[in-house]
Amino acid sequence: QVQLQESGPGLVMASQTLSLTCTVSGASITDNYYDYFWIRQPPGKGLEWMGAIKNFGHVYVGPSLRSRTSISWDTSKNQITLHLSSVTPEDTAVYYCVRDSDYVIRDWGQGTQVTVSS
Repeated sequence: QVQLQESGPGLVMASQTLSLTCTVSGASITDNYYDYFWIRQPPGKGLEWMGAIKNFGHVYVGPSLRSRTSISWDTSKNQITLHLSSVTPEDTAVYYCVRDSDYVIRDWGQGTQVTVSS
């Protein structure tokens, strides 16, 4: 059974960089059949696709966040990392790590709440 576990600080000060880690167990993140995404949900709003890391570590980030977002992986630890710089209170959200194949989300992490304080 595949499990995705997000971890990171629950509280970040504005203008700082948020760093989150997704630890995957039960599967190798280098399995090219699957892609890994970061998705977030601000309070009272819908889900927002942030970016993905795909086959061979190719990274794709949504245009609205591209200037502030980086995604990487550590294959030795089976982890995927999200960095979001210059955060503002508008970045307050629950952040999810998800696994996808054939454009269908197969697995979700439980999500981690991040609050940005001004």
